This record gives sequence, C-alpha cells and structure tokens, in this order.
Amino acid sequence: MPTTPDLIARYYAAFNAKDWAAMAACVSETINHFVNEGDKRGGRAAFADFIAHMDDCYDETLTDIVVMASPDGTRASAEFIVNGVYKKTDAGLPPATGQTYRLPAGAFFDVKDGEITRVTTYYNLKEWIRQVS
Repeated sequence: MPTTPDLIARYYAAFNAKDWAAMAACVSETINHFVNEGDKRGGRAAFADFIAHMDDCYDETLTDIVVMASPDGTRASAEFIVNGVYKKTDAGLPPATGQTYRLPAGAFFDVKDGEITRVTTYYNLKEWIRQVS
C-alpha cells in the first residue's frame, strides 16, 4: 500500500498528465468531494463527471506542489500553483476567450485503506475572476 504522500503525489501526477482514469483510481468509490464555492459531490462517478466538466472548460497544470501528511497517514494537505487556460465559458462565470491565469490553491484530504475518501479544494475565486476578466 502506498504512503499517503505517495498517493497524493500520484493523484496530482495523473492530473498533470490529464489521465483522468488514473486520477479517479486514487479515490474511493464513496469519495466526498467538496469543490471550492460549490456543492459536495458524493461518489467516484460524480467525481469523474466533475473532472470531465473541468477538462472541457479549463486546461490546467499544477506546479510547486507540496504535500503534507499526518503521522498516521489518515489526513493530508497539498499546496500548489494552478497554471491555467480558460478555454470554454463555465456557467455563471465570465466568458472564456483563452485567458491564462495563475493562482495559489490548496486541498485537504482524508485517506483510508490507500484511497482518498475526501478532497476539499480551495482557491481565491475573486482573484481568478480578476485574472480572466
């Protein structure tokens, strides 16, 4: 079984490789996914739907990723920089015209039996809107 930092690193490596199946394989079938400024999504299928939607609207790469984990490996966090292109207008947000953005973000995780059971992501939405407007 991978260590929690290895699991989180694999999760973000899959994100950067746009390997959505590998990313989904890191999460529990019953994951609780809390999206910044959004509703909770429950389950791997809802998580995969969210990732597909994000891929449709945004092209993002994460850099400067730092992962921290509790000694028992049940909780972790990650801080990173989101480098993105806003490629398709997302509902309720400014029109997309290929704008680029760069902003710090973070995520918190619960881990059980080598799988991510919760991920909560945070970033400054007002700053993102300022950059793409």
